[in-house]
Amino acid sequence: MKLKRIIPLLAVLSLIVGLLSACGGSGSGSSGKTVIKIASQSPLSGPSATLGEAIKNGAQLAIDDQKKAFADKGFDLQLAQYDDQADPKKGVANAQLITSDKSILAVVGHLNSGVAIPSSEVYEKNNLAMVSPGTTATIVTDRKLKTVNRICARDDFQGPAGANYAVNTLKAKKIFVIQDKTAYGSGLAKEFRKQAEKLGAQIVGYEGITPGEKDFNGVIGQAVSKKPDLIYFGGVYSEGGLIVKQAREKGLDIPIMGGDGMDSSSTVQIAGEAVKGVYLTSVAGDVTKTDEGQKFAEKYKDKFKKDIESYSAYGYDSAAVILQGLMDAIKANDGKLPTRADVTKAIRGVKNYDGVTTKVTFDEKGDNKYAKVYIYNFEEQKYPPVQKAEIGQ
Repeated sequence: MKLKRIIPLLAVLSLIVGLLSACGGSGSGSSGKTVIKIASQSPLSGPSATLGEAIKNGAQLAIDDQKKAFADKGFDLQLAQYDDQADPKKGVANAQLITSDKSILAVVGHLNSGVAIPSSEVYEKNNLAMVSPGTTATIVTDRKLKTVNRICARDDFQGPAGANYAVNTLKAKKIFVIQDKTAYGSGLAKEFRKQAEKLGAQIVGYEGITPGEKDFNGVIGQAVSKKPDLIYFGGVYSEGGLIVKQAREKGLDIPIMGGDGMDSSSTVQIAGEAVKGVYLTSVAGDVTKTDEGQKFAEKYKDKFKKDIESYSAYGYDSAAVILQGLMDAIKANDGKLPTRADVTKAIRGVKNYDGVTTKVTFDEKGDNKYAKVYIYNFEEQKYPPVQKAEIGQ
Protein backbone atom coordinates (compact mmCIF):
# COMPACT_ATOMS: atom_id res chain seq x y z
CA MET A 1 0.00 0.00 0.00
CA LYS A 2 1.33 3.43 -0.92
CA LEU A 3 2.28 5.89 1.84
CA LYS A 4 -0.23 8.51 0.66
CA ARG A 5 -3.03 5.99 1.26
CA ILE A 6 -1.73 4.86 4.66
CA ILE A 7 -1.70 8.35 6.19
CA PRO A 8 -5.45 9.06 5.76
CA LEU A 9 -6.25 5.51 6.96
CA LEU A 10 -4.26 6.10 10.16
CA ALA A 11 -6.13 9.38 10.66
CA VAL A 12 -9.50 7.62 10.39
CA LEU A 13 -8.43 4.89 12.84
CA SER A 14 -7.22 7.53 15.27
CA LEU A 15 -10.58 9.30 15.06
CA ILE A 16 -12.48 6.07 15.75
CA VAL A 17 -10.35 5.32 18.79
CA GLY A 18 -10.94 8.84 20.09
CA LEU A 19 -14.71 8.55 19.69
CA LEU A 20 -14.81 5.20 21.47
CA SER A 21 -12.81 6.65 24.32
CA ALA A 22 -15.16 9.65 24.61
CA CYS A 23 -18.18 7.35 24.76
CA GLY A 24 -16.74 5.20 27.48
CA GLY A 25 -16.38 2.33 25.08
CA SER A 26 -13.21 1.06 26.71
CA GLY A 27 -14.98 0.48 30.03
CA SER A 28 -12.02 1.66 32.11
CA GLY A 29 -10.76 5.03 33.25
CA SER A 30 -7.26 6.44 33.37
CA SER A 31 -6.78 4.78 36.76
CA GLY A 32 -7.48 1.36 35.27
CA LYS A 33 -10.71 1.07 37.30
CA THR A 34 -14.00 0.13 35.64
CA VAL A 35 -15.93 3.26 34.73
CA ILE A 36 -19.46 3.68 36.06
CA LYS A 37 -21.35 6.75 34.91
CA ILE A 38 -24.48 8.31 36.31
CA ALA A 39 -26.15 10.64 33.82
CA SER A 40 -27.98 13.84 34.70
CA GLN A 41 -30.69 15.23 32.39
CA SER A 42 -32.04 18.68 33.15
CA PRO A 43 -32.26 22.08 31.42
CA LEU A 44 -28.80 23.69 31.56
CA SER A 45 -29.77 26.36 29.03
CA GLY A 46 -32.99 28.20 28.28
CA PRO A 47 -35.68 29.61 30.60
CA SER A 48 -35.57 26.78 33.18
CA ALA A 49 -31.78 26.65 33.48
CA THR A 50 -31.64 28.00 37.04
CA LEU A 51 -33.41 24.94 38.42
CA GLY A 52 -31.86 22.52 35.92
CA GLU A 53 -28.34 23.57 36.82
CA ALA A 54 -29.18 23.18 40.51
CA ILE A 55 -30.15 19.55 39.89
CA LYS A 56 -26.95 18.87 37.98
CA ASN A 57 -24.81 20.52 40.65
CA GLY A 58 -26.51 18.59 43.43
CA ALA A 59 -25.89 15.34 41.58
CA GLN A 60 -22.23 16.28 41.09
CA LEU A 61 -21.79 16.80 44.84
CA ALA A 62 -23.25 13.35 45.54
CA ILE A 63 -20.86 11.80 43.02
CA ASP A 64 -17.93 13.66 44.61
CA ASP A 65 -18.93 12.53 48.11
CA GLN A 66 -19.09 8.86 47.18
CA LYS A 67 -16.33 8.64 44.58
CA LYS A 68 -13.83 7.17 47.04
CA ALA A 69 -16.23 4.50 48.31
CA PHE A 70 -16.70 3.26 44.75
CA ALA A 71 -12.98 3.54 44.00
CA ASP A 72 -12.34 1.22 46.95
CA LYS A 73 -14.58 -1.30 45.17
CA GLY A 74 -12.60 -0.91 41.92
CA PHE A 75 -14.89 1.53 40.12
CA ASP A 76 -14.32 5.00 38.68
CA LEU A 77 -17.57 6.88 39.39
CA GLN A 78 -18.38 9.74 37.00
CA LEU A 79 -21.24 12.11 36.21
CA ALA A 80 -22.28 12.50 32.56
CA GLN A 81 -24.14 15.81 32.13
CA TYR A 82 -26.83 16.29 29.50
CA ASP A 83 -28.80 19.47 28.73
CA ASP A 84 -32.40 18.64 27.83
CA GLN A 85 -33.24 22.36 27.35
CA ALA A 86 -36.71 21.69 28.86
CA ASP A 87 -37.55 20.35 25.38
CA PRO A 88 -39.17 16.90 24.99
CA LYS A 89 -37.47 16.28 21.63
CA LYS A 90 -34.05 17.14 23.03
CA GLY A 91 -34.73 15.00 26.08
CA VAL A 92 -35.55 11.97 23.92
CA ALA A 93 -32.49 12.54 21.71
CA ASN A 94 -30.32 12.71 24.83
CA ALA A 95 -32.01 9.61 26.25
CA GLN A 96 -31.03 7.70 23.12
CA LEU A 97 -27.41 8.84 23.53
CA ILE A 98 -27.46 7.98 27.22
CA THR A 99 -28.83 4.48 26.74
CA SER A 100 -26.26 3.78 24.01
CA ASP A 101 -23.44 4.41 26.51
CA LYS A 102 -23.22 1.08 28.34
CA SER A 103 -21.17 2.58 31.16
CA ILE A 104 -24.20 4.67 32.23
CA LEU A 105 -26.19 2.71 34.82
CA ALA A 106 -28.82 5.27 35.94
CA VAL A 107 -30.13 8.78 35.33
CA VAL A 108 -30.80 11.73 37.64
CA GLY A 109 -33.65 13.58 35.97
CA HIS A 110 -35.74 15.28 34.87
CA LEU A 111 -37.01 18.67 36.05
CA ASN A 112 -39.88 18.98 33.56
CA SER A 113 -42.63 16.37 33.44
CA GLY A 114 -43.20 17.03 29.74
CA VAL A 115 -39.60 16.02 29.06
CA ALA A 116 -39.51 13.12 31.52
CA ILE A 117 -42.54 11.34 30.10
CA PRO A 118 -41.25 10.63 26.55
CA SER A 119 -37.61 10.31 27.67
CA SER A 120 -38.51 7.67 30.25
CA GLU A 121 -40.02 5.52 27.51
CA VAL A 122 -36.51 5.26 26.06
CA TYR A 123 -35.05 4.42 29.48
CA GLU A 124 -37.68 1.75 30.03
CA LYS A 125 -36.89 0.02 26.73
CA ASN A 126 -33.23 -0.08 27.74
CA ASN A 127 -33.77 -1.05 31.40
CA LEU A 128 -32.09 2.14 32.62
CA ALA A 129 -33.38 3.49 35.94
CA MET A 130 -34.13 7.16 36.49
CA VAL A 131 -34.73 8.98 39.76
CA SER A 132 -36.35 12.37 39.38
CA PRO A 133 -35.92 15.24 41.82
CA GLY A 134 -38.68 17.38 40.37
CA THR A 135 -41.18 15.85 37.91
CA THR A 136 -44.59 16.06 39.55
CA ALA A 137 -47.16 15.09 36.86
CA THR A 138 -49.17 12.08 37.96
CA ILE A 139 -48.68 10.21 34.68
CA VAL A 140 -44.92 10.05 35.25
CA THR A 141 -45.36 7.18 37.69
CA ASP A 142 -48.96 6.13 37.00
CA ARG A 143 -47.65 4.22 33.95
CA LYS A 144 -45.98 1.88 36.48
CA LEU A 145 -42.72 1.66 34.54
CA LYS A 146 -40.12 -0.38 36.41
CA THR A 147 -37.36 2.13 35.70
CA VAL A 148 -39.15 5.36 36.73
CA ASN A 149 -38.86 6.77 40.25
CA ARG A 150 -39.12 10.18 41.89
CA ILE A 151 -38.39 11.52 45.36
CA CYS A 152 -40.77 14.52 45.17
CA ALA A 153 -44.54 14.77 45.67
CA ARG A 154 -47.11 14.46 42.87
CA ASP A 155 -49.39 17.12 41.40
CA ASP A 156 -52.47 15.42 42.85
CA PHE A 157 -50.95 16.14 46.28
CA GLN A 158 -49.38 19.54 45.57
CA GLY A 159 -52.36 21.05 43.74
CA PRO A 160 -54.92 20.26 46.48
CA ALA A 161 -52.48 21.41 49.17
CA GLY A 162 -52.28 24.79 47.45
CA ALA A 163 -56.07 24.98 47.09
CA ASN A 164 -56.58 24.14 50.76
CA TYR A 165 -54.25 26.96 51.78
CA ALA A 166 -55.74 29.43 49.31
CA VAL A 167 -59.33 28.81 50.41
CA ASN A 168 -58.98 27.93 54.10
CA THR A 169 -56.08 30.20 55.12
CA LEU A 170 -56.08 33.03 52.57
CA LYS A 171 -59.90 32.96 52.42
CA ALA A 172 -60.03 33.15 48.62
CA LYS A 173 -63.58 32.84 47.28
CA LYS A 174 -63.08 33.94 43.65
CA ILE A 175 -59.97 32.55 41.93
CA PHE A 176 -58.57 33.24 38.46
CA VAL A 177 -56.37 30.39 37.17
CA ILE A 178 -53.62 30.73 34.54
CA GLN A 179 -51.62 27.74 33.27
CA ASP A 180 -48.87 27.25 30.70
CA LYS A 181 -50.38 24.30 28.76
CA THR A 182 -47.45 21.98 29.63
CA ALA A 183 -47.83 18.56 31.25
CA TYR A 184 -46.62 20.11 34.50
CA GLY A 185 -48.41 23.45 34.51
CA SER A 186 -51.77 22.27 33.21
CA GLY A 187 -51.72 19.18 35.42
CA LEU A 188 -50.99 21.19 38.55
CA ALA A 189 -53.62 23.82 37.72
CA LYS A 190 -56.21 21.12 37.07
CA GLU A 191 -55.63 19.55 40.48
CA PHE A 192 -55.72 22.97 42.18
CA ARG A 193 -58.96 23.89 40.43
CA LYS A 194 -60.66 20.62 41.30
CA GLN A 195 -59.91 20.95 45.02
CA ALA A 196 -60.71 24.68 45.16
CA GLU A 197 -64.15 24.05 43.65
CA LYS A 198 -64.68 21.17 46.06
CA LEU A 199 -64.03 23.60 48.92
CA GLY A 200 -66.64 26.01 47.56
CA ALA A 201 -64.44 28.56 45.76
CA GLN A 202 -65.57 29.97 42.42
CA ILE A 203 -63.11 29.67 39.51
CA VAL A 204 -63.87 32.90 37.64
CA GLY A 205 -61.34 32.27 34.88
CA TYR A 206 -59.19 29.42 33.56
CA GLU A 207 -56.82 30.62 30.85
CA GLY A 208 -53.76 29.19 29.10
CA ILE A 209 -50.58 30.98 28.05
CA THR A 210 -47.70 29.79 25.89
CA PRO A 211 -44.19 29.21 27.31
CA GLY A 212 -41.85 31.87 25.97
CA GLU A 213 -44.44 34.65 25.96
CA LYS A 214 -43.41 37.98 27.48
CA ASP A 215 -46.55 40.12 27.34
CA PHE A 216 -49.42 38.89 29.53
CA ASN A 217 -51.50 42.06 29.59
CA GLY A 218 -54.31 40.31 27.73
CA VAL A 219 -54.86 37.52 30.23
CA ILE A 220 -54.19 39.83 33.17
CA GLY A 221 -56.80 42.23 31.77
CA GLN A 222 -59.28 39.35 31.81
CA ALA A 223 -58.37 38.69 35.43
CA VAL A 224 -58.87 42.35 36.38
CA SER A 225 -62.38 42.30 34.89
CA LYS A 226 -63.33 39.26 37.02
CA LYS A 227 -62.22 40.89 40.31
CA PRO A 228 -60.74 37.73 41.86
CA ASP A 229 -59.49 37.34 45.44
CA LEU A 230 -56.48 35.34 44.23
CA ILE A 231 -54.63 34.43 41.01
CA TYR A 232 -53.20 30.94 40.69
CA PHE A 233 -50.48 30.15 38.12
CA GLY A 234 -49.47 26.69 36.98
CA GLY A 235 -46.07 27.00 35.28
CA VAL A 236 -42.46 28.00 35.83
CA TYR A 237 -40.69 31.16 36.95
CA SER A 238 -39.77 32.46 33.48
CA GLU A 239 -43.44 33.26 32.79
CA GLY A 240 -44.63 33.34 36.40
CA GLY A 241 -42.29 36.16 37.40
CA LEU A 242 -43.52 38.30 34.50
CA ILE A 243 -47.16 37.56 35.30
CA VAL A 244 -46.59 38.69 38.89
CA LYS A 245 -44.86 41.88 37.77
CA GLN A 246 -47.44 42.78 35.13
CA ALA A 247 -50.37 41.95 37.43
CA ARG A 248 -49.04 44.37 40.04
CA GLU A 249 -48.60 47.03 37.34
CA LYS A 250 -52.29 46.53 36.48
CA GLY A 251 -53.21 47.23 40.11
CA LEU A 252 -53.95 43.64 41.17
CA ASP A 253 -52.85 43.92 44.78
CA ILE A 254 -54.12 40.45 45.73
CA PRO A 255 -52.38 37.20 46.66
CA ILE A 256 -50.82 35.37 43.72
CA MET A 257 -49.97 31.71 44.13
CA GLY A 258 -47.86 29.34 42.05
CA GLY A 259 -46.32 25.90 42.29
CA ASP A 260 -42.79 24.57 42.67
CA GLY A 261 -41.90 25.80 39.18
CA MET A 262 -41.70 29.26 40.75
CA ASP A 263 -39.55 28.10 43.66
CA SER A 264 -36.42 29.80 42.36
CA SER A 265 -34.27 32.86 42.96
CA SER A 266 -35.07 33.79 39.35
CA THR A 267 -38.68 34.51 40.38
CA VAL A 268 -37.35 37.34 42.53
CA GLN A 269 -34.98 38.55 39.82
CA ILE A 270 -37.79 38.73 37.26
CA ALA A 271 -40.64 40.02 39.43
CA GLY A 272 -38.54 42.40 41.53
CA GLU A 273 -40.40 44.18 44.33
CA ALA A 274 -43.71 42.86 42.96
CA VAL A 275 -42.84 39.43 44.35
CA LYS A 276 -43.96 40.55 47.81
CA GLY A 277 -47.22 38.81 48.68
CA VAL A 278 -46.66 35.88 46.32
CA TYR A 279 -47.33 32.42 47.74
CA LEU A 280 -46.17 29.13 46.34
CA THR A 281 -46.44 25.45 46.97
CA SER A 282 -43.27 23.44 46.53
CA VAL A 283 -42.31 19.81 46.68
CA ALA A 284 -38.87 20.99 47.86
CA GLY A 285 -38.29 21.65 51.54
CA ASP A 286 -36.02 24.28 53.07
CA VAL A 287 -32.81 22.30 53.50
CA THR A 288 -31.22 24.94 55.75
CA LYS A 289 -33.58 24.09 58.63
CA THR A 290 -31.28 21.25 59.72
CA ASP A 291 -27.60 21.19 60.66
CA GLU A 292 -26.91 18.64 57.92
CA GLY A 293 -28.74 20.81 55.42
CA GLN A 294 -26.77 23.89 56.39
CA LYS A 295 -23.54 21.98 55.90
CA PHE A 296 -24.78 20.93 52.47
CA ALA A 297 -25.60 24.54 51.57
CA GLU A 298 -22.13 25.68 52.65
CA LYS A 299 -20.43 22.89 50.71
CA TYR A 300 -22.54 23.69 47.63
CA LYS A 301 -21.65 27.37 47.74
CA ASP A 302 -17.98 26.59 48.30
CA LYS A 303 -17.86 24.39 45.19
CA PHE A 304 -20.14 26.24 42.80
CA LYS A 305 -19.77 29.82 44.13
CA LYS A 306 -23.52 30.32 44.32
CA ASP A 307 -26.33 29.75 46.81
CA ILE A 308 -28.50 26.66 46.72
CA GLU A 309 -31.78 26.62 44.81
CA SER A 310 -34.92 24.65 45.66
CA TYR A 311 -33.79 21.57 43.73
CA SER A 312 -30.08 21.58 44.63
CA ALA A 313 -30.55 19.20 47.55
CA TYR A 314 -33.13 17.17 45.63
CA GLY A 315 -30.59 16.64 42.85
CA TYR A 316 -28.17 15.49 45.53
CA ASP A 317 -30.67 13.13 47.16
CA SER A 318 -31.79 11.69 43.81
CA ALA A 319 -28.18 10.86 42.95
CA ALA A 320 -27.51 9.54 46.45
CA VAL A 321 -30.51 7.18 46.24
CA ILE A 322 -29.18 5.93 42.90
CA LEU A 323 -25.74 5.36 44.43
CA GLN A 324 -27.28 3.49 47.35
CA GLY A 325 -29.06 1.17 44.93
CA LEU A 326 -25.94 0.85 42.81
CA MET A 327 -23.78 -0.10 45.77
CA ASP A 328 -26.40 -2.63 46.90
CA ALA A 329 -26.36 -4.15 43.40
CA ILE A 330 -22.55 -4.35 43.42
CA LYS A 331 -22.54 -6.12 46.79
CA ALA A 332 -25.25 -8.53 45.64
CA ASN A 333 -23.09 -9.33 42.59
CA ASP A 334 -20.05 -10.28 44.70
CA GLY A 335 -18.34 -6.95 44.05
CA LYS A 336 -18.56 -7.19 40.28
CA LEU A 337 -20.14 -4.72 37.87
CA PRO A 338 -23.94 -5.18 37.99
CA THR A 339 -26.26 -5.09 34.99
CA ARG A 340 -28.70 -2.27 34.38
CA ALA A 341 -31.50 -4.66 35.33
CA ASP A 342 -29.76 -5.34 38.65
CA VAL A 343 -29.41 -1.62 39.34
CA THR A 344 -33.01 -0.88 38.33
CA LYS A 345 -34.29 -3.48 40.78
CA ALA A 346 -31.98 -2.33 43.57
CA ILE A 347 -32.99 1.34 43.24
CA ARG A 348 -36.71 0.52 43.41
CA GLY A 349 -35.90 -1.57 46.49
CA VAL A 350 -34.32 1.29 48.45
CA LYS A 351 -36.02 1.64 51.85
CA ASN A 352 -35.87 4.40 54.47
CA TYR A 353 -32.97 6.26 52.89
CA ASP A 354 -32.27 9.38 54.94
CA GLY A 355 -31.31 12.11 52.50
CA VAL A 356 -30.23 15.68 53.08
CA THR A 357 -33.77 16.95 52.54
CA THR A 358 -36.10 13.95 52.40
CA LYS A 359 -36.48 10.36 53.51
CA VAL A 360 -37.02 7.94 50.63
CA THR A 361 -38.90 4.68 50.25
CA PHE A 362 -40.37 3.91 46.83
CA ASP A 363 -43.79 2.32 46.40
CA GLU A 364 -44.77 -0.05 43.59
CA LYS A 365 -45.16 2.87 41.16
CA GLY A 366 -41.85 4.51 42.03
CA ASP A 367 -43.34 7.31 44.14
CA ASN A 368 -41.70 8.30 47.42
CA LYS A 369 -43.86 7.40 50.42
CA TYR A 370 -42.27 10.22 52.44
CA ALA A 371 -42.75 13.06 49.93
CA LYS A 372 -44.13 16.32 51.33
CA VAL A 373 -45.49 19.63 50.12
CA TYR A 374 -44.44 22.99 51.57
CA ILE A 375 -46.19 26.37 51.52
CA TYR A 376 -44.02 29.48 51.16
CA ASN A 377 -44.62 33.24 51.08
CA PHE A 378 -42.40 35.98 49.68
CA GLU A 379 -42.68 38.46 52.55
CA GLU A 380 -39.71 40.39 51.19
CA GLN A 381 -37.91 40.82 47.90
CA LYS A 382 -35.46 38.00 48.56
CA TYR A 383 -35.00 34.27 48.13
CA PRO A 384 -35.77 31.86 49.72
CA PRO A 385 -39.31 32.80 50.76
CA VAL A 386 -40.64 32.15 54.26
CA GLN A 387 -41.99 28.65 54.92
CA LYS A 388 -45.57 28.78 56.20
CA ALA A 389 -46.57 25.13 56.34
CA GLU A 390 -45.28 21.57 55.87
CA ILE A 391 -47.80 18.99 54.71
CA GLY A 392 -47.22 15.23 54.79
CA GLN A 393 -49.18 12.68 52.82
